[in-house]
Amino acid sequence: MDNWDEVRTAFQVAKLGTVSGAAEALGVHHATVIRHIDALEGRLGAKLFQRHARGYTATEAGQDLLAVAGQADDQFTQLVSRIKGRGDEVTGDLIVTSLGALSPLLVPTVARFQEKHTDLRVRLISDARLFRLEYGEAHVAIRAGKLPDQPDNIVQHFFTQTLKLVASRDYVKRYGTLTGDNVGDHRFVGTTEETPRAPYFRWLNDTVPSNTIFFRASSMVAVKEAVLSGIGIGFVASWDLDRTDDLVEMLPPLEDWTAKIWLVTHMDLHRTAKVQTFVKHLKDEVKTWTVD
Repeated sequence: MDNWDEVRTAFQVAKLGTVSGAAEALGVHHATVIRHIDALEGRLGAKLFQRHARGYTATEAGQDLLAVAGQADDQFTQLVSRIKGRGDEVTGDLIVTSLGALSPLLVPTVARFQEKHTDLRVRLISDARLFRLEYGEAHVAIRAGKLPDQPDNIVQHFFTQTLKLVASRDYVKRYGTLTGDNVGDHRFVGTTEETPRAPYFRWLNDTVPSNTIFFRASSMVAVKEAVLSGIGIGFVASWDLDRTDDLVEMLPPLEDWTAKIWLVTHMDLHRTAKVQTFVKHLKDEVKTWTVD
């Protein structure tokens, strides 16, 4: 049936027996009810009701309609109930997008969340592209850099990450320490981006000669591995440096070597129990992280 409104109207008339009762139940004018009945009978080529002074009585065809439409109405009511109930529970799928470099912090955090909510399935996606929350590509996005300004997104500050300029102990033995006067004598690890979004990589591009950048990578994970391998001097997050014994800080951190990390949700999903509970969990967990 192309027009569910007409079927729904006929169902209410058959169930309640009067046009006025159906109009009140549906929240429409009684003329709309009569128009829907006339249009549906014309479409079907059959009389659905016998009209009389006390109201409307379903014909045999109307009784068939009442049975089928009643089942559909019951199923729809159950569906609405399930959807509403699901919105109050932390179950189903939760899609989170984040920087791959944050995985050592995020994965244990997600594990602790799933210990409390055992029916929740989590997909953690680390990808350079910007996922479209308005298209349902993710429930929660963890982003770095400038304040996200996409419409209909709710943005909250998560934490500020400090980067350290470091080298391996083996590199220091071979090339010595870094000072403001010997930048050209050293080797560096940079990014593949020609115009970096990260302020610390912009600092690197502006400060060191391009011919001293001997290795470039598109991810902070690869940058760290290059530094650990002794290829050159590069940036590692302060929390990651604390977990690594073989790295030496080369210069005191500058203001440009920080990055703001944001929690981003879409307004349509922000207040669902699943998203609200997970965001609160992240905010509680970040208090235990040493990120600056």
